[in-house]
Amino acid sequence: MALTTNHPVLGPRALNRATLARQLLLSPAPLGVAEAVGHLLGLQAQNTKPPYYALAARLEGFRPEQLSALLESREVARIVTMRSTVHTHTARDAIALRGLVQPGAIDRELAMFVSRGGLDGVDLDRLAVLARALVDERPRTPKELREELLQEWPDADPQSLSVAARCLLPLVQVTPRGLWGRGGQVALTTTDTWFQDGAGAEAAAGIDETVLRYLGAFGPASVKDMQTWCGLTRLGEAFERLRPRLLVFRSESGTELFDLPDAPRPDEDTPAPPRFLPEFDNLLLSHADRTRVVPAEHRSRTWSGNQAHRVFLLDGFLAGLWFLDETKERTTMTIEPFETPGRAARAALTAEAERTLRIMAPRDVPYEIVFRAPED
Repeated sequence: MALTTNHPVLGPRALNRATLARQLLLSPAPLGVAEAVGHLLGLQAQNTKPPYYALAARLEGFRPEQLSALLESREVARIVTMRSTVHTHTARDAIALRGLVQPGAIDRELAMFVSRGGLDGVDLDRLAVLARALVDERPRTPKELREELLQEWPDADPQSLSVAARCLLPLVQVTPRGLWGRGGQVALTTTDTWFQDGAGAEAAAGIDETVLRYLGAFGPASVKDMQTWCGLTRLGEAFERLRPRLLVFRSESGTELFDLPDAPRPDEDTPAPPRFLPEFDNLLLSHADRTRVVPAEHRSRTWSGNQAHRVFLLDGFLAGLWFLDETKERTTMTIEPFETPGRAARAALTAEAERTLRIMAPRDVPYEIVFRAPED
C-alpha cells in the first residue's frame, strides 16, 4: 500500500528488532509449546525436524519430547495451509487457517494440475467424496490413495489424483509421522476424523482476526507482507477496516506498515543474540520485503536448487549456514559464516550452538562444533 500520509519511518534494524521480538528470538520465551505454536500461527513443517529446531531457538526449557507429545495427543498436527505447504498447527488453527487460506495458494495449486491435463475427465466433486470416504475409513498413504482413485479414473495422472485430494480436503498427516526420534511415512485422514469434537473450530478463521494475529507474530508489516505469508490476495480491504485500531508506519521505501498499538517495538540497538534456525523457517518466508532479516547481498544464499539450507542469525540478520552430521557415535554441527566473524561473535555463536545441541542432540551421543571458512 503506497504512502499517503507522513507516518513515522521504520528502518531495517527497527523492523528487525520488532520482528525478532514477535518471533520470540530476542530471548528464549517462557511459553508452553502449544501456546508458542499458536502465537506463531504455525511452524513450517515440510520436513519433520524443522518445527523442533524452530522451537528450540525460541523457547525456554524446550525439549523435543514436548512437541511429540502434543502431536500424539492431537493437540497439534501437520497439515497443508499457508502457501500450500505443510505446517505444524494447533488443532484449532489446523481447521480454521486451512479454511481461511483454501482460496489462495491451495486452490491455485489444484488449478495448475487441472491445467496440465492430468485430471482430464475427472469429476473433482466425486473425487473429493471418494477420497474422504477412503481416508476416513483409515489413514491412507498418498500411494494408497492414488491406487484407489485410479480404479475410478484409470487414465488420469496418478500424482495429480493424490494432489487433488490433498487440495480438495483438509488432510492431516497422522502420527507417527513427525514424531521426534520415531517418524513414519505420510498417512492422511481428514481433520474431522482426526480431531473429532476437540478442536474448537468449525469454519474458516475470520480474516480480521487473522490480520491481527499475523501482526502480533510478524509485524510491523504491509498488506503484501501478509499476502506473501498466507498465499491470499486482495487483503487491503481487511487492513482498511482495521486501520482505526492500528498504528501505521512506513518503510524507508515508502510502503505503509501496520502494527498493533501494544506490540513490542524494541530499540534498534537492542542486543540480538545468535540464533540457529531450521530450513524453511517462517521468519524468512513471511514478508514480501525480507530485508528486515535478509541483507540484500545474501538473499540468494539460503537455497541450492529447490533445497533450503539451515541458517543462523548474527546481530539479528542472516549471517551464514549451518549443517548437521549425525551418526551413532557423534553429532557434528558445522557453522559456515558468510563473513569471518570476530572473536566475540565467534564465541557467541559457539555458545548458542552448544545450547542448541544440548537440547537437540541425543543425550548419550557426544557432539562437536566446527567452523568452516567463508566461501569466496
